[in-house]
Amino acid sequence: MTEWSHDGPPTGSSSDPQGRPSASDPLGVAYYASRRGALGDWWTLLHPPYTVWNLSYVVIGATLAPRVSVGRLLATMLAFFLAVGVAAHSLDELKGRPLKTRIPSWALALATTIGLGGAVILGVLGLSRVGWVLVPFLVLGPLLVVTYNLELFSGVLHNAVGLGLSWGSFTVLVGYVAQTGRLALAPLIAAAGAFTLINAQSNLSARARLVRRKSVCLEGRLMTNDGTIHIDAPWLLEPLERALRALSWSVVLLATALAVARLG
Repeated sequence: MTEWSHDGPPTGSSSDPQGRPSASDPLGVAYYASRRGALGDWWTLLHPPYTVWNLSYVVIGATLAPRVSVGRLLATMLAFFLAVGVAAHSLDELKGRPLKTRIPSWALALATTIGLGGAVILGVLGLSRVGWVLVPFLVLGPLLVVTYNLELFSGVLHNAVGLGLSWGSFTVLVGYVAQTGRLALAPLIAAAGAFTLINAQSNLSARARLVRRKSVCLEGRLMTNDGTIHIDAPWLLEPLERALRALSWSVVLLATALAVARLG
């Protein structure tokens, strides 16, 4: 049996006080969490695999357009990095400290403000090129960030469906609209695909977070026809996080291939 304290790490371990992995404790708040001081905290906060995954949907949406403007694509990616990578993740950490970073609350609040403000400014600047069709997305984007991460309206969006719609479908559609100023069937189909992939990610990561951040005690064994497997936290986490890594890389590589094909 492996037993944890209520703070997360196994009893008697020398785990980092912020809940990140140490030599004696393989568990941490996330497989990509860093132990490198303040910079490591910001790295962990950005959730690099998931942020790049989200930006890949911008690329996928943009490359479905008949013509691709590199300038618009870069501006859209920057807006989503600020809104999701910086603001949404800072807001999430500000509410409940799930990553156990030591980033001051004022710094998280400032990052949220700068991130959302920067994304909105980029969107407003894009109105002159894209048109008024961008306005609903400009309004909906910040609302999704705040509603999802603060679990407003009884957490109606804080679930796998809300995550898929917000960080999957919405991202693909904005990537396309920023290029064309309209919607079409192809990006709608791609948005549905992004939704299902984000839904898969949400289900896998929810179980991984449960093991890493909330488990107090774990005991079990699996009897097979060729022996016994002792079940522990790393055994449970390995297939979940291998799948998460594979999914994130596959979406990034797909987006890269589309960008090379369209822009190369």
